[in-house]
Amino acid sequence: MIDPRFGRCQYFIITDEKGKLIESIKNTGVRASGGAGITAAQIIANEKIDVIITGNIGPNAFSVLSGSNIKIYSGILNLTIKDAVKKFNQGELKETTTPTVGGHFGGGPGASRGRRGGF
Repeated sequence: MIDPRFGRCQYFIITDEKGKLIESIKNTGVRASGGAGITAAQIIANEKIDVIITGNIGPNAFSVLSGSNIKIYSGILNLTIKDAVKKFNQGELKETTTPTVGGHFGGGPGASRGRRGGF
């Protein structure tokens, strides 16, 4: 399932356009007392990801991802990664243009769509 918390998700799942697993990356910032969103966003930016699909995104993570030209699709709740990828491919997800939650200090996996494998 897509974790509702981008910065606090346990893993980032990188798939191709069909939802096939390319790589699973542990979120090393998940237990940080602060800055989890920034850490998570830097992990994604370092992986050369084009798009992320997530539950919610805070302002710091949003800033890092936007500054890295990564498209953000948020508000994805109660969906499996496979179903989220399917909805993305069908054009059913709307790109996020602002953070969806305020900053705060503090799961399951988040999903990331990467360049590797064409997705």
